[in-house]
Amino acid sequence: MRNVYVVTHAQSLHHIERRVGGWYDTSLTALGREQAEKTGQFIKSAIDSTDVQLFSSDLKRAAETAGIIGKHLQKPVTLDSRLREMSYGDAEGKPQSWFNDQIEPQPNDGNRLDHRVYTGAESRFEVAVRVSAALTDALDKGARDTVIVSHGFASTFLFMAWMKVPADHMDYCNFSAKPGSVTMLHEDDLFGSRSVTYLCSTAHLKI
Repeated sequence: MRNVYVVTHAQSLHHIERRVGGWYDTSLTALGREQAEKTGQFIKSAIDSTDVQLFSSDLKRAAETAGIIGKHLQKPVTLDSRLREMSYGDAEGKPQSWFNDQIEPQPNDGNRLDHRVYTGAESRFEVAVRVSAALTDALDKGARDTVIVSHGFASTFLFMAWMKVPADHMDYCNFSAKPGSVTMLHEDDLFGSRSVTYLCSTAHLKI
């Protein structure tokens, strides 16, 4: 048996400033730190083993969230740039209004995997490949429980990679992961079947 807890980083400055995130590197807000504390308490209560490993995107908002969770778990954080959000290229740090006006929407059909929403942005396929590789390497460490702190859109690719969906079949998938949300992924010992126990839960933030 093994479990993976995917955490979306808590509220960051770019959220309240209404700026495009991606690789635009901002820290947590006061509310974000509070959300991270509650998330750390929840994760600690959910895991009944000391065989735990903790990974995080190296961007500030994720690393700071992971650091708070690590304090509750009494575990170090391994930073991995492959767990970053999608890079939005020229749009990063721009006002959300600029983002909405300038975005190049993905086509409903045709090649969605290689589409880039802005100049210099990553494609879905590039994000899928790097995130999938990060998950594989984390699981190869062999811990019973793994906690991964990532980002809202990047989390979609972690969920799909967990279900062993190939990167070239991730062209339509999307899940809404709010700041501080937690998803629990489970693999059973008998069949090696992988499941989603709960998805993008924020119930712990309301306590």
